[in-house]
Amino acid sequence: MNLNPDFALPFIDFLDNAVLAWGLAACGLAQFSKLLFELIFRQRWRPSVLIETGGMPSSHSALVTGTAAGVGLQLGFNDPLFALASTIAFIVMYDASGIRRSAGLTAAKVNQISKDNSNELSLETTLKESLGHTKAEVLVGSLLGPIVSLPGIFFIGSPLHILQMIGLVSL
Repeated sequence: MNLNPDFALPFIDFLDNAVLAWGLAACGLAQFSKLLFELIFRQRWRPSVLIETGGMPSSHSALVTGTAAGVGLQLGFNDPLFALASTIAFIVMYDASGIRRSAGLTAAKVNQISKDNSNELSLETTLKESLGHTKAEVLVGSLLGPIVSLPGIFFIGSPLHILQMIGLVSL
């Protein structure tokens, strides 16, 4: 398939972004692995974990560390954009294991109070408890990100490169 360069240029640029693609791949793999963790460690088949926050491993951590590592690989680990990406990654991971985790624990307490006083509150007011992550969940996600993104960027490249290799796109 030949693409009209004028029409497809923004789309081609997007497909040529290996850092974004592999960061998202790390995030997707982490999210999918939650299903396996649920099956192995809790002996439950619960596909709803694929669209939930919280759990092992942290897909947010995989996304931000994979993307930051990709920025470092492409631009250099001394580049200010790598520093920015790393700073954002640390904020996201701190938030996941701190603030969001505390909010989830607070929600669990409120839900327990609600259950104890069931005549006052309805089931519609049940709060979501799985919001954040333990430090171990964040750590595993933060390691998974670069483990997926760095080899993907280095050895495979961008989605555009993949499409060109298999002959679906020629520029």
